[in-house]
Amino acid sequence: MADIHIERAHGMDLTQARQTARHWATQAEEKYQLQGSYDEGPEGDTFSFQRTGVNGTMQVTGQAFTLDAKLGFLLGAFKPQIEAEMIKKIDALIARTSPDSAGQV
Repeated sequence: MADIHIERAHGMDLTQARQTARHWATQAEEKYQLQGSYDEGPEGDTFSFQRTGVNGTMQVTGQAFTLDAKLGFLLGAFKPQIEAEMIKKIDALIARTSPDSAGQV
C-alpha cells in the first residue's frame, strides 16, 4: 500500500474552508467515482471517501486542510501522479478562495 499525506494551511475562516472542502469533495466524487460522507464538527469537518483501490479522509479546520489516502496495490504504482494531481487541485482551490486572491482571475 502507498500512503499519501498532504497538509495545506489556508487563510480562510471555518465557514469558507467548509465551502471549499465541500466543493473539493463534490469534484472528487464526480471525477474519481468516490463514495463519500461529509461530517461537520464544531472545530472542523471530515470528508471520508473510498472506492476500489483507495480510501482516505480530508479534514478541514479553520487553519488547514489535511488529506490522507491509502492507495491499493494497483493504484500505488501511480502514487506520484495521483499525489501531484491532488496537490494541484487542493492548491488551486485554496488560491481561488484565499483573501489574497480577491479580485484576481
